[in-house]
Amino acid sequence: MMGKAMTALLALLLISAMGAKGEAVPRSAVELRCQCVGTHSRFIHPKFIQNVNLTPSGPHCKNVEVIATLRDGREVCLEPSAAWVKFLIKAILDK
Repeated sequence: MMGKAMTALLALLLISAMGAKGEAVPRSAVELRCQCVGTHSRFIHPKFIQNVNLTPSGPHCKNVEVIATLRDGREVCLEPSAAWVKFLIKAILDK
């Protein structure tokens, strides 16, 4: 009797799992924590950078965060106090 109940439960779980899609949950626009655990301060040539997101400090994180999306899809947290990062941000804001 117990074996049939376990088999029925397992079958029900497998059927419900087949209906679930394996999609990633998108990152929300407002995170409630810092995105950058560490930062990268070595120079990255602008031709390798596709996009730059600047997140000011606030209740979610005490640090200013500069996140660069590279042409190969990787995201890199840049050190906001590095001279080349300051120059990059100024150049983007001046556009």
